[in-house]
Amino acid sequence: MGWSYRKSASIGPFRINVSKSGVGYSFGGKGFRTGVNARGRRYTSMSVPGTGLRYTKSGGKGTTGCLLVLVAVGCALACLVVA
Repeated sequence: MGWSYRKSASIGPFRINVSKSGVGYSFGGKGFRTGVNARGRRYTSMSVPGTGLRYTKSGGKGTTGCLLVLVAVGCALACLVVA
């Protein structure tokens, strides 16, 4: 296992991540985040705050389908929590 480095700065819902691989950025808040990592891959992440459970879907450069899938799953979970 090698050494790694990561530093992030947040400005509201925007986050800039700096690692040894480069610079990435993301947008979101507690429970949902979407962005581009330092290698140019898009990702979308959804979590249940306070539980440690997280689902991340990543795609190749230029893919956009993962955002739609996670929004649908998030809406379904929100309906279950409210009901």
